[in-house]
Amino acid sequence: MSEIKSVAVIGAGVMGAAIAAHVANAGVKVMLLDIVKPGSADRNAIAKGAIERFKKIEPAPLMSPKAARLITPGNTEDDFARLAECDWIVEAVIERLDVKQALYARLAAVRKPGSVVSSNTSTIPLAELMLAMPASLRPDFVITHFFNPPRYMRLLELVTGAETHAETIEAITRFCDVMLGKSVVVCRDTPGFIANRIGTYWIQTALVLAMEMGLEIEDADAIMGKPMGFPSTGVFGLMDLVGIDLGPHVNASLARLLPPGDAFHTMNRDMPMIGMMIDQGYTGRKGKGGFYRRSGRGTEALRETLSLKAAAGGVLEWRETAKSDIAEVKDAKKDLKKLVGAKSVAGQYAWGVLGRVLAYAAALVPEIADDISDIDEAMRLGYTWKYGPFELIDKLGAAWIAERLGALGIAVPPILAKLGSGSFYKTVDGTLMQFDSAGTYRPVRRPAGVVLLEDIKRGQKPVLTNKSASVWDIGDGVLCFEFHSIMNSLDGDILSLLDKTIALVAKSYQALVIYTENLRAGPGRENFSVGANLGLAVFAANLRMWGKIEGSIKDGQKTYQALRYAPFPVVGAPAGRALGGGSEILLHCTAVQAHAETYIGLVECGVGLVPGWGGCAAMLARWQTPKDTPKGPMPAVAKVFEMVSTAKVSTSAADAKDLKFLKPDDGITMNRMRVLADAKALALAKVAGYRPPEPVVLQLPGESGRVGLAMAVAEFRKKGIATAHDVTVSTHLARVLTGGDADIIDPVSETDVMALEREAFMALFRTKESQARIKHTLETGRPLRN
Repeated sequence: MSEIKSVAVIGAGVMGAAIAAHVANAGVKVMLLDIVKPGSADRNAIAKGAIERFKKIEPAPLMSPKAARLITPGNTEDDFARLAECDWIVEAVIERLDVKQALYARLAAVRKPGSVVSSNTSTIPLAELMLAMPASLRPDFVITHFFNPPRYMRLLELVTGAETHAETIEAITRFCDVMLGKSVVVCRDTPGFIANRIGTYWIQTALVLAMEMGLEIEDADAIMGKPMGFPSTGVFGLMDLVGIDLGPHVNASLARLLPPGDAFHTMNRDMPMIGMMIDQGYTGRKGKGGFYRRSGRGTEALRETLSLKAAAGGVLEWRETAKSDIAEVKDAKKDLKKLVGAKSVAGQYAWGVLGRVLAYAAALVPEIADDISDIDEAMRLGYTWKYGPFELIDKLGAAWIAERLGALGIAVPPILAKLGSGSFYKTVDGTLMQFDSAGTYRPVRRPAGVVLLEDIKRGQKPVLTNKSASVWDIGDGVLCFEFHSIMNSLDGDILSLLDKTIALVAKSYQALVIYTENLRAGPGRENFSVGANLGLAVFAANLRMWGKIEGSIKDGQKTYQALRYAPFPVVGAPAGRALGGGSEILLHCTAVQAHAETYIGLVECGVGLVPGWGGCAAMLARWQTPKDTPKGPMPAVAKVFEMVSTAKVSTSAADAKDLKFLKPDDGITMNRMRVLADAKALALAKVAGYRPPEPVVLQLPGESGRVGLAMAVAEFRKKGIATAHDVTVSTHLARVLTGGDADIIDPVSETDVMALEREAFMALFRTKESQARIKHTLETGRPLRN
């Protein structure tokens, strides 16, 4: 098997259907098969129903509705022979060994030689799956354990056997890495593999100790969340998210498979509370609620929390959610030791859970994996921990942890004893090294072709830098401009350094990449840039420094124009949110190489402003030029007005192409770790013979166009969809997009439109309503409708 070009998924349940959707996200054709539904006239009803549900599921499994066209529904009776066409067949049926083994016998008879067959199981070992498996299938059979939801969770655990062909491993690893965007971690065939082995023990320990120590849920989640770099939901909130009914199944599997001496058994207690919740339909967010629930409807809905003290007495009782206020949790923001070392109940709980979990992870080396970096990556990506267990040990100090384990009745794991007072990770000559069970250090391996900025930083100092941004030499005559302000918001320091960088590249380098890297951010939480630093603008407004604010708008426009017309290629490489001024940077780049999970939008109207750094002109140009846009000045204006006035944000990079935030020939990278390398390659590909673009000339409708837009806004206002200030903002936006006082026959330059942007921006910023919107957004993170 040299390359995977076609895929089939058998089992159209939650996971199987979502895996098929993500294969389609990669632009690959995929068959989705399930049984024939008894009594249904449509023999493909189950698979078709799964595809139809994609429209309703949040978060959305598909990156674009167009991807659904690549999924062919079918059934395991009429379409089974068609599996011979597929290079990879994923089994995602019920977690019953007899059902899976019967399916494998059928697959062996129809699949083409060399095709990969994998199971998505998380509870049945590879060795058990291969019992009685036909000999012809064994060399091409693996476990590919996806995490839910497959589109967003970057981890894929790959389990192989002694008989697995090297070509099979290489083909499936390459496809899942490059095409599906997964970080593929090769696991030993041990119960729970890596992430669920440690993650289940963590959740169970946190749950049991909270009950035993008399904590309430809000306090337990506050302790077991952000202070440790764990998901902000905490453990109880996380169980609500993934489904409370999932826990007993995973626990039962581990209890059956793990040897009697495994520490898991010490925490696998019978918990009647969980059984009562499941029996009554309290399975979490997918049910009637869980540890947390909503009581009431609409704005009157009250958030309630299950009382653990009442549940310990056999009663399910919810009360109004309280705000946790633990001093040690606040102290932990600067020093985690202040929490886990505290003598208080909070400190005892924190150490009781974390100490056990870190010791457990250390004791599993090399049973579950040779490399501690693989274990850390599995926990970061599979359970969205900010730090893996060995990184956490380094933060606290290995010797400090070893000294305190005795109080928990836990023996110091061999690898921790060998490490002594050292650290699991260290940098040697610019290379990140990791400690192993043999007591030596070896390099942390990156997949071939991966370039990470964090690795580059270990071996050099920045070419240019200030408090908000830095510039790095990434080789071959290419510089990388990185934001590192709060949420990568844009300020005067960034604009100033970008001006210097443009001059430097023009003089001494070949190309520029604009890229930021936060690989530890959870799904949907990474920022390329959230746009201009409005906090600084509000500060200036409070001092009536209107000239300074307008000057920053002019400076931004000047810098972005310099970027657009630079005599060298500039490639934007976004991942996560690129909003407001962050999206305008991308609009002024030569090209963009975006991570698939990039969310782009001109969102200024949401805070009572209009785009001020050339976004209006750029979007008008993009919507006027395509052949599929109706002729005349009004269609493009109407479309851009709709998008900008509603603060439309793309739901993916594919969606951004449909919205024209990205150009048709811009690149999309599925694997987050490959974005920088792909962006650099794209920049270098454009160097030879590069010429900057010609200035944009627009045809805009003028006053007649504004009349039409005003009528639409008035209708929204009449229906109660638009507020009074929405009308004001839309009126200013309409003037910008229609060309101000220009006549319909007059050519309008991008410079003219940017002048209108400045005028509208300043007029709106002076209003108390826009200032209220800005302040509310800065304080709450949510828009204000005034």
